[in-house]
Amino acid sequence: MKDFLSLARARYSVRKFTGEPVRPEDLEKIIEAGLVAPTARNLQPFRIFIVSSEGGLEKLRRCTKCDFGTKTALLVCASKAESWKRPFDGASSGWVDASIVTTHMMMEASDLGVGSTWVMWFDPAAARAEFELPEDLEPVAFLVMGYPAPDAAPAQGHSAFRPDSELIRRV
Repeated sequence: MKDFLSLARARYSVRKFTGEPVRPEDLEKIIEAGLVAPTARNLQPFRIFIVSSEGGLEKLRRCTKCDFGTKTALLVCASKAESWKRPFDGASSGWVDASIVTTHMMMEASDLGVGSTWVMWFDPAAARAEFELPEDLEPVAFLVMGYPAPDAAPAQGHSAFRPDSELIRRV
């Protein structure tokens, strides 16, 4: 296992896979990483849909063109009803909680040698219809995954970062 900063620096959005589905033992660990992710007040207002059947993958492709030929994907949703609400303005933690869960799974995948891409470029109405989501569940992200193809590489600009002075403020 890499130290976290090395893992975070090495991880990139994999957009070319070998075509092999994610092995069950790897998928189990990836899901477990999501299940132990912190959520506001530990309410766990997320739902994870494993998309690996041919029918499920066809549904995925009707929601986004960003499937990159995956054989395994996760659809992460947030429950509007179960999410904690900030008392000052009513802001819901659902999107944040689902994003933390997705990040945990993405990093665990990377640690296991499974490439992934967080896909937010999808039609939420199509996702709701294709996966028959109840009104309460908001689709937040697809995490498309697989074993990186030998010629998979980070996108141009992957290692370009804005100066710290633009991003960090000391107060």
